[in-house]
Amino acid sequence: MAFSEIEYEVADRIATVTLNRPERLNAFTLTMRGELIEAFDRADADDEVRAVVVTGAGRAFCAGADLGSGGGTFGHVKDTPELVDGHPRDGGGTVALRIASSLKPVIAAINGPAVGVGVTMTLPMDVRLASTSARFGFVFARRGIVPEAASSWFLPRIAGIAQAMEWAATGRVFDADEALRGRLVSRVLAPGDLLPAAHALAREIADHTSAVSVAAVRRLMWSGLSAASPWEAHAADSRLMAELGPSADAVEGVTAFLEKRPADFPMKVSRDLPPGLPSWPGDL
Repeated sequence: MAFSEIEYEVADRIATVTLNRPERLNAFTLTMRGELIEAFDRADADDEVRAVVVTGAGRAFCAGADLGSGGGTFGHVKDTPELVDGHPRDGGGTVALRIASSLKPVIAAINGPAVGVGVTMTLPMDVRLASTSARFGFVFARRGIVPEAASSWFLPRIAGIAQAMEWAATGRVFDADEALRGRLVSRVLAPGDLLPAAHALAREIADHTSAVSVAAVRRLMWSGLSAASPWEAHAADSRLMAELGPSADAVEGVTAFLEKRPADFPMKVSRDLPPGLPSWPGDL
């Protein structure tokens, strides 16, 4: 599949996904939706990819849904053949759920404005880094709609319910420093330092960890957010410890540590995921 609205590049075991409609501030379209889902499918299927970095071309990350069709922009959702509980599926949600189910860690390098779906699509990413020029807005109530992309689940877990409600109820746009204070992003960097920092973090994962372990950690962490109790989380941890404890990667990890050398983990995500890996309830 040739991409027209994103770029997908793999180098140094890192897949970089770039939203690529700079003339429209990388505004989100149904084409972009399909291409993003395909990009994450590619990354998961490629054992050479150890982490994914998502950024935007030009001066924006993503300015939200493309409003070029005017007042009827959001009316098209009724035309989708895909249904959830008898209702048409939200397009941003299909991207968010695909990112949530990724087997590779995902780092957002938010280089400029991230508004509407431009910010909600980042919520299921594991780490969000922001440029000092980034701006954020959960502007849905100012457009007569509601936050989408499963953000009513993700945002309160990231920022807390009070902060999530303030941002969503006011719909105001805020800067990177406020995003940092509200825990939406973990670091704010100068524009020239943003992508190198994201790639450095991705390389640390690629160079020092087991791909299978990271896939299991990611699923444990995200699924654990809706675990009923620590006992349920303990059961999930225990299953994976029992399955991965005698694995080739565990043997290599301990042996490399004792021999004071870098580990060379042999297991592959494509073939060696443990059967006890938690699944997301309601995967679509």
